[in-house]
Amino acid sequence: MNVLIVDDEPLARERIRELLKREVDVKSIREAENGAVAVESIRNHRPDIVFLDIQMPEVDGFQVLQKLGPDTISQIPAIIFVTAYDQYAVRAFEFHALDYLLKPFDRERFGAALTRARRQIANRQNNASSLRILDLLKHAGSGTQYLEWLSVKKDERIRLFKTEDIQWIEAQGNYVSIRFRDTSELLRETMDSIEAQLNPRMFVRVHRSAIININCISELQVWRRGEYRVVMQGGKTLTLSRGYRHRFDEFLQNRPPQ
Repeated sequence: MNVLIVDDEPLARERIRELLKREVDVKSIREAENGAVAVESIRNHRPDIVFLDIQMPEVDGFQVLQKLGPDTISQIPAIIFVTAYDQYAVRAFEFHALDYLLKPFDRERFGAALTRARRQIANRQNNASSLRILDLLKHAGSGTQYLEWLSVKKDERIRLFKTEDIQWIEAQGNYVSIRFRDTSELLRETMDSIEAQLNPRMFVRVHRSAIININCISELQVWRRGEYRVVMQGGKTLTLSRGYRHRFDEFLQNRPPQ
């Protein structure tokens, strides 16, 4: 089997590579450090199995599949999704009967996913699988389901937060900082990904690096060059940039009265 590992974290790719080295039927292992490289590698090398990370900057796992299109997806015998944090994705994978690995995974869980992939390849079930993947992408992009809870894993604990309690979100490299009333949490997500999962009737993007809960705004202040200062409850100040001003205005115009 020819295998492709797609993950922007070197340690994550190394973990899967080391587990695969024990498998006698693995002929070659290629790696892609981002979504754009993954698309090119899949098109050029037609792997038998793809371990596809969902949370990646710029081009995430869903976007990789969207860029490949139905014809290419149907030629990949097995796709195993890998995710560190994405409740909607996990629920969707289960609903569509697709295999996934939830980081951090152990050797036993990895082995089970690989066994299932082997069975899928042997039974030539890639057509049925590709239809399920296309159905997943259709539902993932429909915008009809939004996160209600966030789960944050720290050490051996998992903390739950209601998304409606989010006050604002700011980008921090490959992470996002999510501010609640009394605490902040760092998650490995892109701004585009987290924005797509939040209810657009409550949350609005005001800057490429900031999303706010409209219910937590204290006031707007005219600033300069068509930009505004958004003062949140508690005093935090964010910038409403010119590039997102029209989206903010449309949000206010289309928002139903409270």
